[in-house]
Amino acid sequence: MKVAGSHLSARPPVFRASLAATLLLSGVVGATGALADEDDINFRPGNLLVSRSVYDNNPANVVAGTTLLPPNCAPANCVTATDNGTYPFVFNNDAVDSSFGITAKIVLDQLEPSGRFINSLEVEGSHDSDHRDQPAGNQVVTSFSSKSEIALNLSTDGRVVTFMGYQAPLNALDVSNSNTPTPTEVDPTNPVPGSFARVVAAVDAHGHFQFTKTNAYSGNNGRAAILNNKNGANVVYTAGNAGNGGNPQPNGIIIGAGLQILTPQRTPLDAQDPGQPTPVGSFNITQLGLKADKTGKDTNFRGLTISNNVVYTTKGSGGNGINTVYFIDTTGFDANGKPLACPNGVGLPGANATLPTAPIVYDATKLQTLGVTPYNMCVLKGFTTTLAKTTTTSFPFGVWFANATTLYVTDEGNGTATFDPVSGKFTAAAAQPTAGLQKWVFDSGLGAWKLAYVLQAGLNLGVPYSVNGLPPGQNAGTGLPWTPAADGLRNLIGRVNRDGTATIWAITSTVSGSGDQGADPNQLVMITDKLAATAAPAGESFSVIRTARFAEVLRGVSFTPGTDPDHDRFADADDHGH
Repeated sequence: MKVAGSHLSARPPVFRASLAATLLLSGVVGATGALADEDDINFRPGNLLVSRSVYDNNPANVVAGTTLLPPNCAPANCVTATDNGTYPFVFNNDAVDSSFGITAKIVLDQLEPSGRFINSLEVEGSHDSDHRDQPAGNQVVTSFSSKSEIALNLSTDGRVVTFMGYQAPLNALDVSNSNTPTPTEVDPTNPVPGSFARVVAAVDAHGHFQFTKTNAYSGNNGRAAILNNKNGANVVYTAGNAGNGGNPQPNGIIIGAGLQILTPQRTPLDAQDPGQPTPVGSFNITQLGLKADKTGKDTNFRGLTISNNVVYTTKGSGGNGINTVYFIDTTGFDANGKPLACPNGVGLPGANATLPTAPIVYDATKLQTLGVTPYNMCVLKGFTTTLAKTTTTSFPFGVWFANATTLYVTDEGNGTATFDPVSGKFTAAAAQPTAGLQKWVFDSGLGAWKLAYVLQAGLNLGVPYSVNGLPPGQNAGTGLPWTPAADGLRNLIGRVNRDGTATIWAITSTVSGSGDQGADPNQLVMITDKLAATAAPAGESFSVIRTARFAEVLRGVSFTPGTDPDHDRFADADDHGH
């Protein structure tokens, strides 16, 4: 197996791991018969793992003027493709098909913390001739332009990294808005008629995979997953969204949204029968005394983390609910059936909180009126409770706790592509006060979290950067430049250094004139911040350590599998993973 050097401009070698590779989720590989691929890859503890999606740029994927969208659509729902499958023009089809997307392969890149490239692992499929456990053409893929997918998270014991995808062929259209296969999760009003299972993938330090199928997130996408495998636990928490049809939504869509809990499986994907979704967290804006909106859409979650035995998530998109930071309350309910930590919808985790190990026991008779109830989630105290449809400054994505009183939250920005040809900038992106990396500090006197400052220097918000291969000038479909600019940040990971600083790595969001900004080549950035600071220290600035190439996007970042979960405490600031 060859390992590439550090030249990021060169295309790195890709090592393939089949779906037949088996990972024992206890973390003990080999003792009970786990299979080893002949092209194993080794991840070094303490390095970075970055998920990357690669579009194959085949013009035949879509035929302009002929391909009907969505695929196999009912005549009343059909539109004709405006552009062929050539990148980036293919994503102009989003203007006529709001569900438009194309499945693409997932690649996991191992980097030193400095950003120096080491090697890559492709999440391969069953079409390998020497593996027979999956139908030809099926593999675990992502939807290329779905910006919230393939977040990476280290398990609670540090031995594996988990993420989500689809069991689908490459170059399939509109999969991210398809239904899941079980009839109870099919929404007849969804304009995308296809059915594809969502999949949780777990990879260990040797590049071996375990896959678990779920029927959650029908009509939309699963976004993040974390395996809880400490102290005898063996469950996965997932975050995502569901529904792509009318209102009211079917029961299966409502219970398949938000936070879910799964039991990892060891059998081949096609032998798995996941049954109905199993929600583990539920929130509704009526907990705050607000008027109910579309049932099931308050839990349009994406960011996911665990800290001090509490599951945290974020909502940062969509017109329903509240874009803010949430947590699951496992301390129980009061006499009125409200969460003990937040009977009024806002609160702090209880001192004796434990990680959930079972789904919510919900009242199925109330799904259409109240959603998944009783509600067991809270807005983290200090974070906004303003409705998403009225805010222009709250788009949280990733969360990382540096310690019990310091929390970093990424904000991806509002996505407004207002461009000024005189300054050459996307002016709306450049003017955002809260996009980037927010530092929150817990105020014990107030008993709430407070925003200390926002780190933006070096992100160059709104300033276009060049990517080799992108067309010059403007996209005729939008009248705006093809070149992307940073709009904020999405997924992140961090560690605390011995010198009292914290180093944070994050994936950028973008604005551009592309037909779908989720298809823009984006960047991996890093910054080191003084932990004790409550005002932005002078001189702190982000550095770009990797830029996605033409027809590629970066999505998630974590430490490599096999990393001690406490690696993000007390590392050397100049440690480069050697």
